[in-house]
Amino acid sequence: MKPIEFENGIVQIDASIIAEGLGLAPSLLQEEMRAGRITSLAERGVDADSGRHRLTFFSEHRRFRVVVDETGTILQQSAVDFGDSPLPKSVRKPGR
Repeated sequence: MKPIEFENGIVQIDASIIAEGLGLAPSLLQEEMRAGRITSLAERGVDADSGRHRLTFFSEHRRFRVVVDETGTILQQSAVDFGDSPLPKSVRKPGR
């Protein structure tokens, strides 16, 4: 599997990319997702961003975002870490 793939309208991303972006050990990622402590948002680009996808992952104290093209190539990635403070609700809004 490539790090990021699209299959039947579903995005598949290698767990190690998410874990690294959220500053977690890969072994904890699935447990945190199952418990609902990690959530995600997938957005498809329109107009000038057509063919791009923005995938955002949220943990209690961190937001990790990756922008990919239609082939799954990572174009950009960023993380915001709030340290010991909880992630502000405004950070979870789409498009920010």
